[in-house]
Amino acid sequence: MPNLSLNDVSYKYDDAQAVAVSEASCRFEPAMLYAVVGPSGSGKTTLLALLAGLDSPSSGEIYFDGENISKMNLDFYRRKDIAMIFQSFQLFPLMTALENVCYPLELCRVNTRDAIPRAKMLLESLGISPEQMKRFPSRLSGGEQQRVAIARSLASGARILLADEPTGNLDVANTKNIMDILQKLAHDEGYCVIIVTHDLEIAESADVIYQMRGGVLS
Repeated sequence: MPNLSLNDVSYKYDDAQAVAVSEASCRFEPAMLYAVVGPSGSGKTTLLALLAGLDSPSSGEIYFDGENISKMNLDFYRRKDIAMIFQSFQLFPLMTALENVCYPLELCRVNTRDAIPRAKMLLESLGISPEQMKRFPSRLSGGEQQRVAIARSLASGARILLADEPTGNLDVANTKNIMDILQKLAHDEGYCVIIVTHDLEIAESADVIYQMRGGVLS
């Protein structure tokens, strides 16, 4: 199973004086749920972008399964190896729930005949009914939209899930449901789940908690 690690990673925006991430070193293992906590502006979202290959470190290295991601095809890495879950769901508004989950499969050149059954299976496993699969995101509740987003993140087969405030737009009941799903994915199915959050109650659900303050990870 793949792991993700940082070796003295720093990042500074071109127009900023302060370092957003400062010499961060850590390792993320399979079958574990991690939380990265910290106040707004602490560098935690920048850290997530670096892990996703959306930004490149100013210094230091990030390794996926022992390989420096700077030497990898980052489009392929983001498509097959890691997947992101967002606070605002980021579903395509003019696609149904089922079509949203089929989309990453189609990017991976899975034909429609095979993509639809896999997408349905993922949605059903996360509690989305056949009727809900036919709906556009605007006709789903926040909790339902986030479950569709999680199903979409699983569709490509990525084993590392990066979640940016995944419960930030949800009520208490749906927050618990989503955290239960993420814990199950880590503990029962072997995913590496990394959550960025400012909510300490959410962080308490994690196996390992990292704190960021002023770009320093501890």
